[in-house]
Amino acid sequence: MDSSDSFELYDLRVDVVCPPGERILCGAKEGDYFTLEGEMLHLPPGQGFSIYSLGALLPLLAAKQRMTHKNDWMSTDAIVACPDPCCKSQFKITRTGIRMFRHAETTAVPLDSESLGK
Repeated sequence: MDSSDSFELYDLRVDVVCPPGERILCGAKEGDYFTLEGEMLHLPPGQGFSIYSLGALLPLLAAKQRMTHKNDWMSTDAIVACPDPCCKSQFKITRTGIRMFRHAETTAVPLDSESLGK
């Protein structure tokens, strides 16, 4: 593979964390999860996920997929609160692996020589 247009992203898993005995309002259940591989989000068969919770997570997921400095908070912080202020559920984002992509396979916009560092 020509590495001049390659880049890496982390695969992610997002797990629901429900504190025992708390009322959960977003429809989440302990053990619910989804995975993100590149741009593809995968849910287990028969499991749903709140669009409001997903909307709160989406901007963080794209950032969590990127390589970050070890001291960056995006590298160390993994727990996200439910967007409903009355709901006690949380979402744990875990980096599960690294996937390689090629620019030419992910967009129609060509790289120019300046963006390649030439």
